[in-house]
Amino acid sequence: MKITVVCVGKVREKFYRDAIAEYEKRLGRYCKLEFVEVMDEKTPESASALMKEQIKEKEAGRILEKIREDAFVCTLEISGKRLSSEELARWMEGHMVGGTSRIVFVIGGSLGLHESVRKRSDMALSFSDMTFPHQLMRVILTEQLYRIFRIIHGEPYHK
Repeated sequence: MKITVVCVGKVREKFYRDAIAEYEKRLGRYCKLEFVEVMDEKTPESASALMKEQIKEKEAGRILEKIREDAFVCTLEISGKRLSSEELARWMEGHMVGGTSRIVFVIGGSLGLHESVRKRSDMALSFSDMTFPHQLMRVILTEQLYRIFRIIHGEPYHK
């Protein structure tokens, strides 16, 4: 299975990059993981609602051009469905058994996702009611992917 994480912006902090690299290495035996970064837009402090919507729309165009037509798309959103690690593992296993060959997870920028990306999504997933920096969300997602593959294979790690 190929898993792509399309995300807005770059990971600037080395400790985030190191954590992502470690989980990416561990995931290598279970799936092909790819990160695709799209450029984020600078948001002025005094940005109006219209300006924020325009920024999200620009970022959405960049996101959508990176998603293949045949991909199952899962957006990460506060308002998305909440699953335990075990439920997420069953969900992933169902896609693997069902023949899904490509899953794309989308992490938006600081303003969130534009409606056009939400419409392309096959599933919205939430990790919490809390807001996380998009750089940290990459670490959390990558760790959860590793955890669910360990659960699927009945291997120790999940507690």
